[in-house]
Amino acid sequence: MFQSFDVKSDPSQGPDRIARLREWLEKEGLDGFLVPRADEHQGEYVAASSERLAWLTGFTGSAGAALILKGKALLFVDGRYTLQARHQTDPSTFSIESLIDSPPDKWLAANLAKGGRIGFDPWLHTISEAEKLRAATTEHKGELVAVDKNPIDALWSDRPALPLEPVDLQPEEYAGRLAKEKLADMAEAIAKGGATHAVLTDPSSLAWAFNIRGHDVPHTPLALGFAIIAADGRHELFLDERKLSIKAKAYLTQLADFFAPDTLEGEMVRLAKSGASVGLDPALAAEKLRLLVEENGGKVVHLPDPARLPRAVKNATEIAGTRAAHRRDGAAVSKFLAWLDRQRPGSIDEIAAAQSLEDFRRKTGEELQMPLRDISFDTISGAGPNGAIIHYRVTTKTSRKLGANELYLVDSGAQYQDGTTDITRTVAIGKPTGEMRERATLVLKGMIGISMLRFPSSTRGADIDAVARMALWKAGLDYQHGTGHGVGSYLSVHEGPQRIAKSGTEKLLAGMILSNEPGYYKEGAYGIRMENLILVSEAEEVKGGETAMHGFETLTLAPFDRRLVKPELLTADELDWLNAYHARVLAEIGPLVDGETLKWLEAATTPIA
Repeated sequence: MFQSFDVKSDPSQGPDRIARLREWLEKEGLDGFLVPRADEHQGEYVAASSERLAWLTGFTGSAGAALILKGKALLFVDGRYTLQARHQTDPSTFSIESLIDSPPDKWLAANLAKGGRIGFDPWLHTISEAEKLRAATTEHKGELVAVDKNPIDALWSDRPALPLEPVDLQPEEYAGRLAKEKLADMAEAIAKGGATHAVLTDPSSLAWAFNIRGHDVPHTPLALGFAIIAADGRHELFLDERKLSIKAKAYLTQLADFFAPDTLEGEMVRLAKSGASVGLDPALAAEKLRLLVEENGGKVVHLPDPARLPRAVKNATEIAGTRAAHRRDGAAVSKFLAWLDRQRPGSIDEIAAAQSLEDFRRKTGEELQMPLRDISFDTISGAGPNGAIIHYRVTTKTSRKLGANELYLVDSGAQYQDGTTDITRTVAIGKPTGEMRERATLVLKGMIGISMLRFPSSTRGADIDAVARMALWKAGLDYQHGTGHGVGSYLSVHEGPQRIAKSGTEKLLAGMILSNEPGYYKEGAYGIRMENLILVSEAEEVKGGETAMHGFETLTLAPFDRRLVKPELLTADELDWLNAYHARVLAEIGPLVDGETLKWLEAATTPIA
């Protein structure tokens, strides 16, 4: 499962590929073309056949876009990937722009020549994105031009085939609810929203609604496909039947009528011509779907994905499953950390460390009779300055030894059938400097602050993001990523709509799972991140108070490196939280590990005075 993440696309080929794309622009009468890191489902993880941005640019991050103009090529990435983009792309070919501060629509609004025509693939941009891009081009009396065929697909001669991996059923013992019950609730929500139908474009929603899982994209158990959920209960599923066993097909045909994926466009046209009102989520659905409906006489209803919020609020079975998964995962991570502590500085490299962590997860899963299905994302294994690259992907060329007196940052996760995990720990290799300890403790203070927080109903992620940054801000420090993302139940490790970030506008509801991961990154030196997963608890009355308050239950169970903690920087409450957390780790993980690891765990969780 672990990969050494060498870039498949040779950046040296970038100029030739861009030259060929510019020839196409000239032929089509276009001034530019947009290449997002996206597929027809707008998911974070895409199949190899959809890695168009990586093929064109060499950049392999999970978010980004390229704008190829006749005389300029731009690559837009967010703060997580700025360093990675510089390393992976040809600097003489691409200029790097901020995906947050100056995304393609804003850049075009400020820089597009009068009358400029920009091409785009409407399957690869959401309705909301296309609307912004259209406004940016028309501002200059230009035009946003939807192309029928993506030029990258024609230029990419060895493009991989579409995935045809088998579909698995997710039984009720892990899902917690029957698919027919979920579909009935969704049909009711669609009718209340003023639509006759809604299109599920997100494969996570498809997986959740139908209680299926797949293997079409890396690390996330998804089967790529679409569904049209009807208010009258006559649902349609667009999924390649070659992925289905006899059992899976028999199960799914009880829930929906089957169609081949390439018939979706024709079915959308048919619905539109029949006068249907089709619910599309502007933030998730492809612009192509809107065009198909509106150009054929149908009505588009801007309707949130009817599975998204119910999927985010975990039921009792899913919550029990994630607790079990985190105990199992905590045992594996503790075995790894104990092993790592026994290694001589400089004796192992980043790839060997990541492979060992996965081995511990696999062996622990076998021992506890819940096999590891996959890692939940590409392990971030960064030693020294590589740890300062927020979403660093180790390759055989970049892999460093874990050297003496450095920090090692490892951000990893696992997929088990009962839950998805995500954990980051920063470890001192040898003796950390005073600055390392101070800044690690400031990061820890932010993580503890979120962990201890109580908050009223209707609180959003944006309302609490500053809590994680407060100690860093006081020291004139910050980090360029959100504090927390949603997490699925044996689904995507990055799940919406909930998040803890400046842009987190979704209310935090009981049953939602989020990450809690502040950090600090000193370019060229080291990176620090501390991450636990947390569960929003039910609101409870506070003794002597007037308003019921939610809180967070910490799910992740593994010790923090005590060598990086400066106790004098912690308040009494923060120190009490840390000691109580470590006591809980020992109590829950101790019975699951062997004598050698147990001895290490007892020392690692010793109370800090």
